[in-house]
Amino acid sequence: MTSTVDKFGELDSDSFQAIARLTYDSCGIQLVEEKRSMIQSRLRHRLSALGLHEFASYSRFVCSEQGRDERRHMISALTTNVSHFYRERHHFDTLRDEIIPKLARKLRQGHRARIWSAGCSNGQEPYSIAMDLLEALPEVATLDFRILATDIDPKVVRFAQEGRYPERMLEGVPPDRRAKYFTKPLTPGDDQYCIKAPVKNLIRFRELNLLGNWPIKQRFDVIFCRNVVIYFDAGTQNSLWPRFRDALDPEGYLFLGHSERIADMETAKFFIAGTTTYRPTSAPAQPLFSSQRKS
Repeated sequence: MTSTVDKFGELDSDSFQAIARLTYDSCGIQLVEEKRSMIQSRLRHRLSALGLHEFASYSRFVCSEQGRDERRHMISALTTNVSHFYRERHHFDTLRDEIIPKLARKLRQGHRARIWSAGCSNGQEPYSIAMDLLEALPEVATLDFRILATDIDPKVVRFAQEGRYPERMLEGVPPDRRAKYFTKPLTPGDDQYCIKAPVKNLIRFRELNLLGNWPIKQRFDVIFCRNVVIYFDAGTQNSLWPRFRDALDPEGYLFLGHSERIADMETAKFFIAGTTTYRPTSAPAQPLFSSQRKS
């Protein structure tokens, strides 16, 4: 019996280099030689879908003008979408204790507030943010507030929009919030929990490449961009920091992932405001939490 590896052959060096260059140019993600076998494994189903039998043919096609649509599928296959509800809890502590009280005052005074989940993956991050807002500000749906959730991968954007999660993906959601904000499965054997409308209605999901144009007209009070820039080289990261800063309110917050740092904060014009938490240098430098933390 012919194996999948035998059917498509190996990802040869020239094809790998062509795909790596295209991926970097398209979305800033670096594909290193050490990951070649993983990349080969992830792209086999794309060869099958296109009726191709070797990686050389695939690399020629995806790099051609006719392969423009395929590039989106390729990026989707190559990107890792790992997310959890309330992942990196300290950021949500900051959101709850420091940021939401400010947003509540701002919104109740008739002003707008916006949060951006950049690299929203399967949607757990923006839904976690929305639940926190609803807990602290039950009337938030009547105020000028929205969460923008974007990702380069169209498949995960569609998944997130649906808001249907198997029970195994609800880890991190406290039981009371699971009961309050999710609809339980109704059919025996179905383990899909659905996000309720009050949570979904606060979010707008969009496909977006961070290295492309940002069709954004208003500044954000908070930007979550976690576990995304780790895939970019230093030059690409450094090109993003000023764009994030320009997209932030002068007193806004930028959250990065646990392995991500702004190397040159003076040039980027950010300062550290907590664990992987940054604010523009124009923002007041103040303690992130008061001495009396909320329980």
